[in-house]
Amino acid sequence: QHALKGGIRRYHVAPVLCQRAKVAMSHFEPNEHVDYEKLEKNINIVRKRLDRPLTLSEKIVYGHLDDPEKQEIERGKTYLRLRPDRVAMQDATAQMAMLQFISSGLPKVAVPSTIHCDHLIEAQSGGEKDLRRAKDINQEVYNFLATAGAKYGVGFWKPGSGIIHQIILENYSYPGVMLIGTDSHTPNGGGLGGICIGVGGADAVDVMAGIPWELKCPKVIGVKLTGKLSGWSSPKDVILKVAGILTVKGGTGAIIEYHGPGVDSISCTGMATICNMGAEIGATTSIFPYNTRMKKYLDKTGRADIAALADEFKQHLVPDAGCHYDQVIEINLSELKPHINGPFTPDLAHPVSDIGAVAEKEGWPVDIRVGLIGSCTNSSYEDMGRSAAVAKQALAHGLKCKSMFTITPGSEQIRATIERDGYAKILRDVGGLVLANACGPCIGQWDRKDIKKGEKNTIVTSYNRNFTGRNDANPETHAFVTSPEIVTALSIAGTLKFNPETDYLTGADGKKFKLEAPDADELPKLEFDPGQDTYQYPPKDGSGQHVDVSPTSQRLQLLEPFEKWDGKDLEDMLILIKVKGKCTTDHISAAGPWLKFRGHLDNISNNLLIGAINTENGKANSVRNALTQEFGPVPDTARYYKKMGIKWAVIGDENYGEGSSREHAALEPRHLGGRVIITKSFARIHETNLKKQGLLPLTFADPADYNKIHPVDKLSIVGLADFAPGKPLKCIIKHPNGSQETILLNHTFNETQIEWFRAGSALNRMKELQQK
Repeated sequence: QHALKGGIRRYHVAPVLCQRAKVAMSHFEPNEHVDYEKLEKNINIVRKRLDRPLTLSEKIVYGHLDDPEKQEIERGKTYLRLRPDRVAMQDATAQMAMLQFISSGLPKVAVPSTIHCDHLIEAQSGGEKDLRRAKDINQEVYNFLATAGAKYGVGFWKPGSGIIHQIILENYSYPGVMLIGTDSHTPNGGGLGGICIGVGGADAVDVMAGIPWELKCPKVIGVKLTGKLSGWSSPKDVILKVAGILTVKGGTGAIIEYHGPGVDSISCTGMATICNMGAEIGATTSIFPYNTRMKKYLDKTGRADIAALADEFKQHLVPDAGCHYDQVIEINLSELKPHINGPFTPDLAHPVSDIGAVAEKEGWPVDIRVGLIGSCTNSSYEDMGRSAAVAKQALAHGLKCKSMFTITPGSEQIRATIERDGYAKILRDVGGLVLANACGPCIGQWDRKDIKKGEKNTIVTSYNRNFTGRNDANPETHAFVTSPEIVTALSIAGTLKFNPETDYLTGADGKKFKLEAPDADELPKLEFDPGQDTYQYPPKDGSGQHVDVSPTSQRLQLLEPFEKWDGKDLEDMLILIKVKGKCTTDHISAAGPWLKFRGHLDNISNNLLIGAINTENGKANSVRNALTQEFGPVPDTARYYKKMGIKWAVIGDENYGEGSSREHAALEPRHLGGRVIITKSFARIHETNLKKQGLLPLTFADPADYNKIHPVDKLSIVGLADFAPGKPLKCIIKHPNGSQETILLNHTFNETQIEWFRAGSALNRMKELQQK
């Protein structure tokens, strides 16, 4: 301080002062510090090697390289070995991640890690009742996660704390951090300038074990924002527009990096919304450059010390001038109109002004049965404030929602603060039901009573996904995603045919009125109300903690290692199913009522591919048993083949495994005897998850070869003795008439991943290396 007062330029002494101060990464881990010096050192090494300007994504990713001096770096080609700063797990995926970590035999996690209880709370009658019920029926799982966290040094956020991504934004994300999370919407943290990536549990185990984490060097797609958001347009409309441009697979293998003068017109939580839903275009993650809106949010959430440190190192938290993007999209925010995407896929984009006419033309129900706001994508203080601003206008004219209306606060802090500031009361008064601080209907945790299964209907949400049956297990529910304020306006009107920018409502007095565009504070004027204390610190020494898994439990099951590769080619495999069209991880391993089995591999395997459409008969969960010739459920058929000692394969279409990061979609086929998944293309996370569990994810060298394989054929993968990076594998197709043909299959395995296959799984390989 004396040196600064003496007029010495601040940046000359800042690193010394920062080094002495050692700013904590979070309030909950005072001994774990933000290490911008190391980030700076690594960036400088890589910049000198590459001799070119760097994007922000490159700075943070390469700044976390295990060996920046020697790491081969080529976008879209090489695999990077990285050292993430921390790990976060939601309760549905944490069960399998912690079971795998227990199997590793390690005493404690090597990096700061947290568990967040948000997925197992079913929406029924309201927040308090639903939370009490969830604590009762999930007691065994919550106890397992709490005790495992205590034993292995993992922080535990109790049920009712809030949604994992909101908790991360409030407490753990910061500019320049590299965080991996066992949920596909982990990129939410990019709203605070971090590289936050969704992964499967096995990847999380690697990082928690202190092993360098591998990621294919991502390409970088730049989205240049100009102009300024105003009126009914919101941050959600940015990502809805981008999804319409790039589609559900356009971001695969790339980081979406937002930049340009329009960035500063978006709040920090608005930037998080945009990054969050980047998962729906297949992006590795999304990120915004550090700016004053982030600084403001850090200050308000009690992290002014991190903001001050970020100011000192800002040159490393923004892109270099003249940096190169692999693709550039430009959006003028001043011209951006409110959007609504759906149904059945999040990339089917429509301006709100057009959706009514489009719905009538397509035969989609225009009457809205339920409007739902909240979720990890849109449950910030600003989101709730803008929705309340719309609701308040309706109440002033004597109106309430014509549709059912639900509200999901993102965290206990948001819930407590909107209660204090009156937003929650306004939303209840207009007809809303405030649900628990949890994922709820967004992930299918919804005990919906207003319709019968199979009844055609429309819902509008501020969620991120709208795949068939995702929210309520009804394949006839037409789900549309949009901003919370548009959901609120449409719920008041009760129809998709209402455009709040131009249309009028009729008040209780018979007079027509028009809703004004909502305006609300991005952050509360007072400090946030933290609400109830819901965090459990891990003890300094958890070695004496007992973790109990009953052998008779129907919810939890200790893992047995998968068998090693026997060194032989995979010959005469049967085809369990040839999938037609879209096959997300929801189709492969459904959520909703199946979430309760996420810690029990054998039980949850009873949902394997029950949502996938069979090309042979156009039906879901109905496949031919090649041995009996009878049609039956997919899991039953897989179990029959396993019992008979017969290996099997799955044939898939484009972008197979898009959606959630759930590794159960890889564990289940492996558990039931599957060995190979052959598709036209894979979603990034699912392809990695399959490799981690010892399966072979392969793609057609010629996509037209998909049509050469029929469900009654047998397949042989040959040449595995010479399995090597970049070398295609041969597949011999044997037809029932005795004829056969050979096709080539590509793969993206590197040497390390080939060792996973040979060992039987990545976890098996880790144990082999430990023994050595």
